Amino acid sequence: MKYDVIIVGAGPAGIFSALEIIGKAPELKILIVEKGKDIDKRQCPMDIQGVPCMSCPECDLVSGWGGAGAFSDGKLNLSPEIGGFLSRYIDINVLQSLIDYVDSIYVRFGAPEKLYGGDEKDILRIKDISAKNDLTFIPSKIRHIGTDRCRDVLKKMRDIVNGKIATMFNTDVQHILVEKKKAVGIKLKDGHEIFSDYVILAPGRASARWLETESRRLKLTLLKNPVDIGVRVEVPAPVLEPLTSITYEPKLIFYSKKFDDKVRTFCVNPYGEVVKEHIKDIWTVNGHSYAERKTNNTNFAILVSTFFTEPFDEPISYGTYIARLANFLGGGVIVQRLGDLLKGRRSTHERISKGIVEPTLKDATPGDLSFVLPYRYLSDIMEMLEAMDKIAPGINSRHTLLYGVEVKFYSMQIKLSNALETEIKNLFAIGDGAGVSRGLIHASASGVIAAGEILRRYGRV
Repeated sequence: MKYDVIIVGAGPAGIFSALEIIGKAPELKILIVEKGKDIDKRQCPMDIQGVPCMSCPECDLVSGWGGAGAFSDGKLNLSPEIGGFLSRYIDINVLQSLIDYVDSIYVRFGAPEKLYGGDEKDILRIKDISAKNDLTFIPSKIRHIGTDRCRDVLKKMRDIVNGKIATMFNTDVQHILVEKKKAVGIKLKDGHEIFSDYVILAPGRASARWLETESRRLKLTLLKNPVDIGVRVEVPAPVLEPLTSITYEPKLIFYSKKFDDKVRTFCVNPYGEVVKEHIKDIWTVNGHSYAERKTNNTNFAILVSTFFTEPFDEPISYGTYIARLANFLGGGVIVQRLGDLLKGRRSTHERISKGIVEPTLKDATPGDLSFVLPYRYLSDIMEMLEAMDKIAPGINSRHTLLYGVEVKFYSMQIKLSNALETEIKNLFAIGDGAGVSRGLIHASASGVIAAGEILRRYGRV
């Protein structure tokens, strides 16, 4: 079999690569290879049958058409400073134009017209009060799709490419085929080889480990990104309402006083719920918010970014180790009241039931996060909560719930050209798994960049 372009991964990065190519060169033969299922077949058994996790070989929550974004809360951050590192490769003004272009495509496929963060007076007020409390507020216009609407948007994208590209689901790629330092195709785990002129790697976070292993095999230069580890915080929704009603997702950065570590908020979900993610036999925690239904709580992550120095160079392994430790001690995700953590005791069901915050993740195990997270991380998180409490009173309450752990597996980055091409000719790497993005917009934009370069080489732009 021979194609013009093979795309490995059907997350937002891979989907937008395909949309860009078929929109400008429909005659090109494209194949998407995805280890998960098609969008209509993605359904977690826990949701269908109400059973405990069955440890499926490929988790439907993070793999399949749409990637992890299919079950995310669908926040589109329209700032070049939030959600990735594409400004390393292209001019900031060009990047903003690209973000606007990608956003318009999401709207065309069903994302809502409403934008948060447009009132300059309110934004300046938040920026001012944050600065007075050692916090940096990064303003951004945000479009919120909602977990319940994400699937509809992705189904429309699937329908538009159906019949125009070839797709292979439930299919694992083993190796990238290279001849004379030039990508020529892929080899599947069943031994079949498929050839192409160009290969785009868009495996997403769930397959970041595979991409790292394959990159080392191909002797690609790997750069270091920080590993992001932390907790998901859950509070009564009114606590953050003064911020979320204006900007929906307040992006706050803090540098801890004790260690001078970068600490940040991530993925704020107003009136949302805390959820579990199952990636390669480990449980991590995340959050969702919906367009049509609400809870009484708001949740968000506090993540600590760490750059490791020599001789250690495996941040993904380190994050996996921390997650496994939490799973080992708690049988999955651990939840702890902030008051219990500060008193040096584990939380119990009884203690949590006395609090004013009712957990939205019902099967988290009450426990003690101090047995999981290193002191440095806990110290950074405690400082961040204290600082946030000054701009949103109630954050640092003894009733606040902390879920652990949250780990973001996008710590490895491949050396890439400005067109996101690797050191192997005609081999591109995009999206979260390649370390160039951390969210839907930047992942999608990276797909457009790679596709644009391929179209240029075919003389289609």
